[in-house]
Amino acid sequence: MAIKLVIAVTDDNWFELLRRQPNLAEVNFWAPSAVNFRALQPGELFLFKLHAPRNFIVGGGVFTHATQLPCSLAWKAFGRANGVHSEQEMRQRIAKYRRVTFDDRNNPSIGCRILTQPFFLEKADWIPVPESWSPRIVTFKTYDTRDAEGLALWESINSRLRSTSVTEDLEHHGKPQLIRPRLGEGAFRMLVTDAYKRRCAITQERTLPALQTAHIRPYGDDGTHEARNGLLLRSDIRQLFGAGYVTVTPELRFEVSLRIREEFENGRDYYSLHGQSITVPDKPSLRPDPNALAWHNERCFRGW
Repeated sequence: MAIKLVIAVTDDNWFELLRRQPNLAEVNFWAPSAVNFRALQPGELFLFKLHAPRNFIVGGGVFTHATQLPCSLAWKAFGRANGVHSEQEMRQRIAKYRRVTFDDRNNPSIGCRILTQPFFLEKADWIPVPESWSPRIVTFKTYDTRDAEGLALWESINSRLRSTSVTEDLEHHGKPQLIRPRLGEGAFRMLVTDAYKRRCAITQERTLPALQTAHIRPYGDDGTHEARNGLLLRSDIRQLFGAGYVTVTPELRFEVSLRIREEFENGRDYYSLHGQSITVPDKPSLRPDPNALAWHNERCFRGW
C-alpha cells in the first residue's frame, strides 16, 4: 500500500518543550494562519524537522485531523500540547509570526494539524532530510512511498522506532500502511466538533465558544475517544446531558426528564425541544453509536 508522508518545518521552541513532556497522547502542530491542510489522510505520518542549518527530521506523529480554531479554543483543547506554556505565550507567538503588534484582546484563528502517538527522536537517531528537500521550503513537503525517496523515508522512520519504546502502533509497521490514530481528548473534541459542522445537534446553535463536546458513555466508564461516542451540544444542554436530565434515544430523538420541572420548577425551553430528531453527521461512520445511546438512556437518564 502506498502512503504519503509530510515533512514540516517546526518551531524549535515547540519541539524542545514537547519532547520533554512524558506520555504525550497527542500534539497540535499549529500554523499561525488559518490555512487549510489537505496533504494527508488520517493514519499517514506527519514528520517535523528543525530550522536550517539543522536539517534533520527529529520526530513526528500519526496525522489525525486538520481544522481551524480560535487560539483560545485550541489552547482549551490541547493546553501545553500546543508546544507553549500558556495561552498568552501562544498569542504572542502568533503575533510574532504574523508580524503584527500583540494585542491580548485578539483571538486569532490558526491552522491545527492534530497528531496522535507523537514521537521525538534522540539526537543520535535524527534523520537527514531527503536530497530533494530545498532550503527554500518554509512550510512542508509531501513524499509518497511509491517513490524511492518516500519509501526510504518510511524505512528510516520505521527502523528508528523499532529501536525505541514508541507505541506498538508504530513499532510493528514494516510495510507502508495506514496507522490507526488513537484519539486523545483534544482530537476527540475537534473531530466531533467538525463532524457536526460546528452546530449543536439539538438546537443548531453555531456560536463556537458556546458549544461543548460530550461523551455519550463517559471515558472513565469504559467510553472511548471515538466520534461515534460523541455529541456536540450547546453548553447548557451538555451539562444537563452529563447530569442525566436529558438524553438522546437510539432512534436519535431528544428527550427531557420531568425531573427538571420537579426539581427546579423550570425547563420550558428544554421541554419545547422534547421528542425532536437530532441532527447527525453526514458520514455514517461518525454518527452516534446506538449502543452507547442505549447505555446513556438506561444508566444516566433520570427518566420520566
